Amino acid sequence: MLTGRCLCGEVTYELAGDLIATAVCHCDHCQRQSGGAFSVNLVAHESQLTVNGELRTYEETGERGDAVYVRRRFCGSCGSPIVSELALSPGVIAVKAGTLDDKSSVLPTVEVWCVDRQPWVSLPGMAVSLERE
Repeated sequence: MLTGRCLCGEVTYELAGDLIATAVCHCDHCQRQSGGAFSVNLVAHESQLTVNGELRTYEETGERGDAVYVRRRFCGSCGSPIVSELALSPGVIAVKAGTLDDKSSVLPTVEVWCVDRQPWVSLPGMAVSLERE
């Protein structure tokens, strides 16, 4: 069982069971949301996540603005991103690894949206690198 929380502690969570993957996302939107060069995500089924506290939601639409493709959920008090719900993969979520209580066991093996990767970022040990346009 993995546990985590937002910066202020108003939102806590438990993530049970095996993860689908631990992925580094280099997309522009993850860079903006995280305030960094990428986001590290624990990819799981939404049934594995139990959240205590209230999350606010930002619905991110495609470039044409016609459909929601990610629901970014965060603490309404401190703004910490907690989880993204992937509309194109119903039931699949991405929990933000930086919110874990113990981050020492996080070992990303997949990179996505590498087309937006910053040129100075080089991560060792990646088994898969998925290009997305």
